[in-house]
Amino acid sequence: MKNPGIAAVLSFFWTGVGQIYNGQILKGLILIGVQMVNALLMFLLIGFITYPIVWVWGIYDAYKTAERSNMKNSHF
Repeated sequence: MKNPGIAAVLSFFWTGVGQIYNGQILKGLILIGVQMVNALLMFLLIGFITYPIVWVWGIYDAYKTAERSNMKNSHF
């Protein structure tokens, strides 16, 4: 069982780590890479829009994925 709160907090502090906690290693690594690109895009100002969008989506996705995983595993 994965704790959705822990997954969300991990993604709050570092986008993608919540996905890795949930077992979605590739998705987490991709999100980390996307945020690195978004950080560089801050020099072109577009990063100030894209970074927070991906950050919030990463938190939401980590929470919902953990929640869905728990629901699937509790219905054997």
